[in-house]
Amino acid sequence: MALKEDFENLLESLKTERDEIKLKLHLGSMEARDEFENVEKNWNAFTQKAADISDDTVETSEEFIEKTKIVGEELKATYDRIRARLSK
Repeated sequence: MALKEDFENLLESLKTERDEIKLKLHLGSMEARDEFENVEKNWNAFTQKAADISDDTVETSEEFIEKTKIVGEELKATYDRIRARLSK
């Protein structure tokens, strides 16, 4: 299923981006840290849904995958915003 593969690529990309941001936060601004802490709640929910999608024993609909993918794209936008702040 191409949708599932696209989703898994998004998940891996977000994991990498998240890890890079966590490293830069030690030197970053308080505003970026606050935004990152707030987005962590969304990350936790996203990874739980991703686990369900990856688990072949759990039935997931294309609608569920699409909605989870949208959350992932919102996370990516937030991570991009934080990264931009940290590189100033």
